[in-house]
Amino acid sequence: MRGVLFDGKRVRVVDDLAVREPGPGEVLVAIAAAGLCHSDLSVVDGTIPFPAPVVLGHEGAGVVEAVGVGVTHVAPGDHVALSTLAHCGTCAECDRGRPTMCRRAIGRPGRPFTRGAGADPVYQFAANSAFAERTVVKAVQAVRIPEDIPLTSAALIGCGVLTGVGAVLNRARVDRGDSVVVIGTGGIGLNVLQGARLAGALTVVAVDANPAKEAVARRFGATDFLTSAEGVRELLPAGADHVFECVGRVELIRQAVGLLGRRGQAVLLGVPPATAEASFLVSSLYLDKSILGCRYGSSRPQRDIALYAELYRRGRLLLDELVTAVFPVEDFEKARAEAEAGRVARAVLTF
Repeated sequence: MRGVLFDGKRVRVVDDLAVREPGPGEVLVAIAAAGLCHSDLSVVDGTIPFPAPVVLGHEGAGVVEAVGVGVTHVAPGDHVALSTLAHCGTCAECDRGRPTMCRRAIGRPGRPFTRGAGADPVYQFAANSAFAERTVVKAVQAVRIPEDIPLTSAALIGCGVLTGVGAVLNRARVDRGDSVVVIGTGGIGLNVLQGARLAGALTVVAVDANPAKEAVARRFGATDFLTSAEGVRELLPAGADHVFECVGRVELIRQAVGLLGRRGQAVLLGVPPATAEASFLVSSLYLDKSILGCRYGSSRPQRDIALYAELYRRGRLLLDELVTAVFPVEDFEKARAEAEAGRVARAVLTF
């Protein structure tokens, strides 16, 4: 079986992987397509510490091949989009509708894969590992989607859309008429933009150093585009209601806080190195301003993935436009180069 493996030193496509059969409460999925997210690359460069060897990928869609005992909401042949939340469903956080806070969904990597004649165990990234021909996930991670949604587009729901749109609707709770600033218009930033559009924000300012991104930013919902945050105050003299930092640089986090108006909130979505520290003027927060962390769009995947799939079918949520390049898995290095150069919103790998 083919897959993209990081051995702790280099990343490559291998063809000697195997994955175990699904156990009780698990689903075996044949992956059709998977988006290449910067979080995958962050494992390779060490920004996100993770044990190796590991099969990468966490943003995928495919077809159910088999289900374990007790699984009834999906069946073989169903099309599914995958989430990364292997939450338990029974703890206090899950019961409150906060599966992103379930401790079973955070930092407990399993090893359902093996490699080679020696059947050496291989880790699964983000409880998902969508860069493999097949993967096994908990039943709660597999969400059935309509078969008329292209799997290359559906794959992107499970990370970029859940994170970006979810940050707007679930975490920030942007309201009609609010003002929104989005710093960084990559895959996550574009979904924040369309989340702001769905929420009815009045002014949506996209900030990106690359002027070539203006057209696509406006397509997703930006009313204004700037190549520097220095111009935001001219558009919003009283400051913004919401600023989303989607890059993961500490200087931009400070900038995001500085752009807030009274009662404004800065939402941090970019992922800086684990030891990074940001600074800001404490006095700037006293006008009821907030700095919000946000894990995975504060999403509830079984609800949200189904909702976003239906919004796509009704023409209200953009997915096809996110897929700017499609590569067979054998061309992983080409896809990686495009993503690292910032030339694509999302590169998608197919199997």
